[in-house]
Amino acid sequence: MSTAQATILADLTEMIHAVLGEFAADTEITMDTTFRDELGMESIDVVALAGRLQSRYGNSVNFAHFVAKLDLENVRELRVGQLVEHIERSLAEPDAQPAGVVGQ
Repeated sequence: MSTAQATILADLTEMIHAVLGEFAADTEITMDTTFRDELGMESIDVVALAGRLQSRYGNSVNFAHFVAKLDLENVRELRVGQLVEHIERSLAEPDAQPAGVVGQ
């Protein structure tokens, strides 16, 4: 795992714990952790996570667009690592800017 991925995973882990509260308090979140089966995330939880992603990364990371590209089976089996990799790719795009950064 790259340093960037480790940082993103740590940020994402904080967001997931904030969304799920006590339901994920004792759950170790790794790149292989699944949102649905292991974390038990419901649709409303995913919406809350998407909002936190938007707040943290701005328009650089579009969670809805990422999920829309997946078929139903892949959405059901979505792993944290897949989202980490998507965030890393999105932030690496030339026009990507973190939230709060004003273009010049």
